[in-house]
Amino acid sequence: MSDLPEFTIRVDQNPYLPAGAGEMHAIVSVEAASAHPPAQAPRRGPAAEIIIVDTSGSMSYGGKLVAAKRAARAAVKALRDGVHFAVIGGANRPRMIYPQGERLVRAGDRTRRGALVAIGRLDAAGGTAIGSWLRLANRLFERHRDAVRHAILLTDGKNQHESADELDAALRHCADGFVCDARGVGTDWDVAELRKITSVLLGGFLDVPDPADLESDFLSMARDAMGKEVTDVALRVWTPQHARVRFVKQMVPLVEDLTGRRTESGRQTGDYPTGAWGAEQREYHLCVEVPPGDVGRQMRAAWVKIVVPGTAEVPERELAHGSVLAEWTEDEGKSTRINRRVAHHTGQSELADAIREGLEARREGDDDTATTRLGRAVVLAQRVGNEQIAGLLDRVVDVLDPETGTVRLKRGVSKADEMSLDTRSVRTVRTRQNETEPGEGGG
Repeated sequence: MSDLPEFTIRVDQNPYLPAGAGEMHAIVSVEAASAHPPAQAPRRGPAAEIIIVDTSGSMSYGGKLVAAKRAARAAVKALRDGVHFAVIGGANRPRMIYPQGERLVRAGDRTRRGALVAIGRLDAAGGTAIGSWLRLANRLFERHRDAVRHAILLTDGKNQHESADELDAALRHCADGFVCDARGVGTDWDVAELRKITSVLLGGFLDVPDPADLESDFLSMARDAMGKEVTDVALRVWTPQHARVRFVKQMVPLVEDLTGRRTESGRQTGDYPTGAWGAEQREYHLCVEVPPGDVGRQMRAAWVKIVVPGTAEVPERELAHGSVLAEWTEDEGKSTRINRRVAHHTGQSELADAIREGLEARREGDDDTATTRLGRAVVLAQRVGNEQIAGLLDRVVDVLDPETGTVRLKRGVSKADEMSLDTRSVRTVRTRQNETEPGEGGG
C-alpha cells in the first residue's frame, strides 16, 4: 500500500449566495494518477478476482453458454501473476468451478490452465438465485481483506429462485465486501435488479444483447480490475456546525446517489464509499445546506477529502482535499450566475430520472406520462451533449421537435432497444475542464 495513486481534487462552484440563501452546490472532480512512471513496471498491491457465470438452464439457448465460456476464459487469461482468483457457477445454488473447495488460488501458468479446463466443462441446468452467488463470493473474499477485491457477474435471467428480501439481505451482507461489475446477456434479465446489485456493490452494469460481444467485454472488465491500485477509498465531507449535506451523487462515469451510504467518521464528518481506484477521473455533485449569512460574510461550506480509512495495522491516510466556499453578496449578477459544470451535471441527473420514469410509464401503459418524460429526456440529452443517449432515444420515440421535446412514442420497439436505453441512462458524459467561468474553481 506504499505505492498509492496520486490523488488531486478540484472544486467547481459559484460561491456567491444572495442574502438569506443557504444552499450551495459544487462539483468535486477527483483524479488519480498512477504512482508509477509509464515506462516503469508497476509493483501492484494484492488483488483478488472472482468470475461468476450464470449456469442456469436458460443459458443453454442462443449460444449464451458457449459465449460465456469464451468470455470467462478471456478474463482468466487477463489476470496478472499472483492475483488470487476463482470461478463460480451460479444456478439455484452456487458451485465452485475452479478451484475445488471454497478458496482462491494464485494466478500462474498452472492455475490458469486448470481454470480454462474447468470452464470448458461448464454446463447449464437449474434456476437463478443471485444472492447466494454473491454470498459465496463474499466468503471467498473474506480471507483477502487487504486486497483490491473485484467480481464479474454474468446473468441472463431474473432472480426467480430466491425472494427479493433474500437478495436484499445478501446485498446488505456483501456491502463494502467487494466491488461487482455485472452484465446482462440477452433480453430476459431485469434491469432494475442488476442496477440495485451494482449500486450496492459500487460497480457498473451493462446490457449485452449479442452473446458474441461478451468476450471483449469480459476482457475489458478484467483488465480494468487489474489496473486498480487502492481499495476501500472514501470521499469524506466535513460541514460546519448547523450545516448539513443534502446529497452526494457520483456523476462521472455514471450517476450513483451515495447520500444514503454515509457513515459517520467524526464530529460533523461523514464518509461516502467510492470503492477501488486506479488511474482514473470521477466527478461528484455535492449539495450542502448552511445557515444563511449576512452580506459580506465568508465561510467554508464543506471540506472534502479523499481518504483510505485506517486499520489496526495501518493508519488512516488522507490523499487529497479541497474546500467548498460560501460568500453572501448583494450583487445579483454574482449570486444568480450558475456554474456551468453544476448545470451540466444537474441536467445529466435529471436526464437519467426522465428516462427511467418515461420507460416505467410506457411499460405500465401510461402513454401520456411516457411521452412527456421521454420528450423531456430528448431536450436534456441535447443540452448536455450526450449523443449516445440521444441515439438510443431515437429508437424509442419519433422526435418531432428536439427543442421543445415534442415526441411520439414508437410502436413495436424491440425489448433490446428499450433495455439498452434503460441500462445506459445513468452513463454520463464528462464536462470539459475549460468550461469553468473566470473566478470559479479551485480546491
